[in-house]
Amino acid sequence: MAKATIKEKIDASVEGKLRSLYELQLIDSKTDRLRIIRGELPLEVQDLEDTVAQLETRFENYSKENAEFEHQIEEKQQAIKDHKANIKKYEAQLGKVKNNREYDAITKEVEFQNLEIQLCEKRVKEFKALIAQKEDFLVSAEKDLKDKKKDLKAKKAELEEIIEETQKEEQDLVKKSAKKQEEIEARLLNAYTRVRGNMINGLAVVPVERDACGGCFSKIPQQRQLDIKTHKKVIVCEHCGRILVDPDLVASEN
Repeated sequence: MAKATIKEKIDASVEGKLRSLYELQLIDSKTDRLRIIRGELPLEVQDLEDTVAQLETRFENYSKENAEFEHQIEEKQQAIKDHKANIKKYEAQLGKVKNNREYDAITKEVEFQNLEIQLCEKRVKEFKALIAQKEDFLVSAEKDLKDKKKDLKAKKAELEEIIEETQKEEQDLVKKSAKKQEEIEARLLNAYTRVRGNMINGLAVVPVERDACGGCFSKIPQQRQLDIKTHKKVIVCEHCGRILVDPDLVASEN
């Protein structure tokens, strides 16, 4: 009689473990569904934030480059003024030359100053062309930046609204999950967590449905189904590794 009582307690203990595991799965599945409602929004928001940051950096770089081109233009324009002033100085000296050697030397200096002016004017044109090109990029980048910021603002508002609607419920479920985990021995909880982490849908504990695993839908032999119905063993699917529970145990929880 004593032996029978001990056996009944062991059986009840296993059934309790299975029940707790399944209850934990129900709680975690509800949390998963809430997070699915948010869908890809967090990733979309992150992508838009990255895009905005890249566009801002690009816009800043274009602006800096144009500022540098403007500075170069100012320097070349000042150089042109200096070269022209030198030409006037040399031309004034031409009237005072005493021989052909001095005349030739001053004439060469004037030619050199004119060549420098031409080179500076060429550089000014090049810098102005680059500025015009960058201006087109700046207009395009500014428009892209404005549009992306608008999209980001809308996505953030949408995400915040969804989070606000589901946050309290999710927090309650997380607390319930933590409390339920305290009822489950470490070995089983580790197995549950490992299997759950490997499944796309997060299902680690599933009922037997139509003689098959409720997770991967592989057929379960009749003998194993009988073992599952007795609630005396923790049995896993041979194909996917999910923990299998009796449909009657599931029904009692719904």
